[in-house]
Amino acid sequence: MDNKKELFQKFIALTTSVHQVTYDFTKDIKYDDITPLQYRILEYMAVSQPSTLSEISLCMHMSMPNTSREIKKLSEKQLIEKFDAADDKRKQYIQLSKKGQALMDDAFLHIETLFLERINTASEEDLEQLSKAIDILQAKVFF
Repeated sequence: MDNKKELFQKFIALTTSVHQVTYDFTKDIKYDDITPLQYRILEYMAVSQPSTLSEISLCMHMSMPNTSREIKKLSEKQLIEKFDAADDKRKQYIQLSKKGQALMDDAFLHIETLFLERINTASEEDLEQLSKAIDILQAKVFF
């Protein structure tokens, strides 16, 4: 593609679509005691654990005090656990607890079902192309 501006416009459209699909896939996930923000933190942690408070704060675009408050609430709900870094006792890591992992496994099962419904008419060739496209995006854009 010669026109990088056109590629950028396609990228913006894609990221907007990703946000919409993410919303569509997760809007029906309701857990009595979890806010949408807490769910997003748990979702991030499910794919990026263990994490530090600052990593969560950066990824969620939240201030450290707000992140700390939400992490405290998730800890009180026994959905996460903290532990000290082996090499630096001042550094704490956060990961999902067994209860938190079970909650996210259930959520991902719901998302997987919706995803499979969306791609159920894709040919084997389409699926291979989708896989390659995702690999390229991960390697070149979302690294």
